Amino acid sequence: AETGWGRAGESWRTIEEVARLGGPSWFRLGDFDLALHLTRTHLLQQGQKLTAVTRHLCDQLGVEASVLPMSDQPAPTLLSTDEGVLAFQKWFVARRWQPAVREVLLPEDARAPGAVIAALEQADLVVLAPSNPFVSLDPILNVYPIRAMITDLPEAVVAVSPIVGGAALKGPAAKMMREKGLPVSAQGILDYYEDLIDIFVYDHQDEGQVTAPEHTLLSTGTIMHDRAARTRLACEILAFTQELAEA
Repeated sequence: AETGWGRAGESWRTIEEVARLGGPSWFRLGDFDLALHLTRTHLLQQGQKLTAVTRHLCDQLGVEASVLPMSDQPAPTLLSTDEGVLAFQKWFVARRWQPAVREVLLPEDARAPGAVIAALEQADLVVLAPSNPFVSLDPILNVYPIRAMITDLPEAVVAVSPIVGGAALKGPAAKMMREKGLPVSAQGILDYYEDLIDIFVYDHQDEGQVTAPEHTLLSTGTIMHDRAARTRLACEILAFTQELAEA
């Protein structure tokens, strides 16, 4: 609740001891996180697929939603920057996403597991969350055949803008848009997604600044500071798309 990420009641004794011993401590994982990653690595080394391991971990943690990894294969994101090619976490965490990005490099051979394909085949609606389109969503959409399935199958594809009032609420999305020569605006996000989506959701701060003759627009409050705001926005998107389907 305090950070918006991580585990409540986390402790840091392991990584603090790594630092004291002179080891690499730039990626600051908590003790609970390390326990999860150790268990995941153990299960993967036993030959289990990442999809099955994720299901097991969700069961153990009491996560009721169906969480599906985009691929059972390693699918690393690399970035070509003015400091050379960097792994995503090195760029994002160690370098605090400061090196200018020239290109996001994604693997060409990543394939979606059967559970993802089945979910997309059954989906009436796909929502692209207000996350970074270049390093959060593109790596998923790049996995074969996710982009093609999203384009062809669901009745509606919705994107929620991560840009509000000409700025990103957090993270490097606005900086990356400037580096790509894109306008840092909700309109810039809509233009980037183009033919992939049917409905575009943007914050009421940008009311009247988004035009899209071929898309349906929803202007609402998209800033989510707490669980109630997240629930409200999700319910509003579901109700809006259902009304359109029934019209």
